[in-house]
Amino acid sequence: MTANRNRWLVGTVLTLALAAFLSLSLLPILGSNSGRKASSTADANPAADPVAMQTELEAQAKGYELVLEREPDNQTALQGLVDARIQLGDINGVVAPLEKLVELNPSVPDYAVLLAQTKQQMGDLEGAAQIYRQVLDQQPGNMNALQGLTVLLVQQERPQAAIGLLQDTLKTADQLQAEGGAASFDATSVKLLLAQVHVENKSPDQAIALYDETIAAAPEDFRPVLAKALVLRDQGDTETAQALFAQATTLAPAQYKDQIGQMATQGQTAPEASGSNIVEPAPAEPEPAESKP
Repeated sequence: MTANRNRWLVGTVLTLALAAFLSLSLLPILGSNSGRKASSTADANPAADPVAMQTELEAQAKGYELVLEREPDNQTALQGLVDARIQLGDINGVVAPLEKLVELNPSVPDYAVLLAQTKQQMGDLEGAAQIYRQVLDQQPGNMNALQGLTVLLVQQERPQAAIGLLQDTLKTADQLQAEGGAASFDATSVKLLLAQVHVENKSPDQAIALYDETIAAAPEDFRPVLAKALVLRDQGDTETAQALFAQATTLAPAQYKDQIGQMATQGQTAPEASGSNIVEPAPAEPEPAESKP
């Protein structure tokens, strides 16, 4: 049950985060944890009647609401209500059940990240940034929160603030490592995210320097090789880029090889919100009591 709930949590994070995260082309490669929840639903039943689907979702949402009237702390119903309202496009309606999930699970930062992403989608950037920072105060290496806040700062045209955030995160990681406690940090992902901000800030040379540093430190990791290939191709160095695409394909796990091939041959900037297990999975939370609508 815990594994299923974690998949729900990560999938929902990706569903809400997709529009924001795609503004930085490498973020799905850098840190997504799971598959495409929203598109998989449509793919599973491509001929479904939209009106019938909406009616069914509205009925599901109503059922979860009725359960929550009786059992306001029922996490299965809260999660189901979040799912249904997202699929109905009712982003405003997601806030209340998410706030309840955050309250019930203070040790599960992914609920807070999802709430921040919801506020970001609604245009409440101050509220989103505050939640991201609260998560990062507790877990400085939380990549979901770090990505979310970085994207928010770039969207606000504050790339220097994003760069400062990521540089400070790396300094914190170094300090903790010196003290023997940096296991929760994925420094490679932080460096790749920082490099991508440099790309967005029209500083490709700084990005390439970071990619080279990361390749030297983690020669078996395909991500910096792939990222460097994309930047060099954008700069017109097609020959070197193609060699790096080939190297990235060799290094990558099997589930990414086809996507990298598509990026190399079709000029894609990133696979479409593909899942990965690069960032640590959502932590397990206590089992909620189940109740069906």
